[in-house]
Amino acid sequence: MAAFDYRPPWWLPGGNAQTIWAALHARRFDGEPPRFARERWATPDGDFIDVDHLEGSPADAPRRLVLFHGLEGSSESQYAQAFAAVARARGWAYSVPHFRGCSGELNHAPRAYHSGDYEEIGWILERLRATSPQPLLAVGISLGGNALLRWAQEAGDSAAATAAAVASVCSPIDLASAGRAIDRGFNRQVYARMFLSTMVPKALRKWQQHPGLFDRERVAAARTIHAFDNAFTAPLHGFRDTADYWQRASAAPHLARLRVPALVLNAGNDPFVPAHELPGAHQVGPRVTLWRPAGGGHVGFPHGGFPARVQQMPAAVSAWLAEHA
Repeated sequence: MAAFDYRPPWWLPGGNAQTIWAALHARRFDGEPPRFARERWATPDGDFIDVDHLEGSPADAPRRLVLFHGLEGSSESQYAQAFAAVARARGWAYSVPHFRGCSGELNHAPRAYHSGDYEEIGWILERLRATSPQPLLAVGISLGGNALLRWAQEAGDSAAATAAAVASVCSPIDLASAGRAIDRGFNRQVYARMFLSTMVPKALRKWQQHPGLFDRERVAAARTIHAFDNAFTAPLHGFRDTADYWQRASAAPHLARLRVPALVLNAGNDPFVPAHELPGAHQVGPRVTLWRPAGGGHVGFPHGGFPARVQQMPAAVSAWLAEHA
């Protein structure tokens, strides 16, 4: 299919407006709100994750769409609900697995989640595939998209036996580039501060669960994503420091390794995923499709008249997945 031809409303100029308006005010679905049934899974390390399944999916649904949310996201995020509406309209089953600690209840184990959490992605997809009669299509949003691509890269030829096609949307596939961008200027004051407002308190509750697990004072003092990852994310997940985490977890250097159809969608005006530092067509493998619309912001893509809607991007991504599965 043709590349995503996105054109923002004239009254939402620029990546910040398109990002923030879509998250806070745009219409996510038509008709009744998507309703989810929650299933709790025990993990191999004695922890749990919560998986939300769209209610009302037909028993003979031809596909199951699996969405991996972004940093501090959930099934309540605007993009998760917009994809739910598209899946419902297509008659697909739809599932949103929550990364640990993101379903509204703090997980038990001395770990959280991170941008390169490909082993967790693989375990979730394999379990869904084992219990779903439908072929799986997987989409990852922002952090979830980078982790999904890392899973497909590590899985190699075996990935296609689990997921028929994958897509990443506005993912920071070069984590160092995105990390530098989100910790500067307006981005630091708005986006980094927003993420840290939930990440730091959750980390401090994790310390209460497991006293001495990390340097509590350094986490409490974190005012940038880099500082938080240095004090919390990296040491909890086996990385030396932020630089080691961002380098080893980034999907960009490994895109030529993908053996499953993969869509990589990034907006040209994403405030904290710099388009000029993303790989070009000559740097990816033959199974990879790059979509680079000029606008859209970070997981925004509002469209139509006031107050705008956000179903166009999920509809286009879902159509691509269906076509390439």
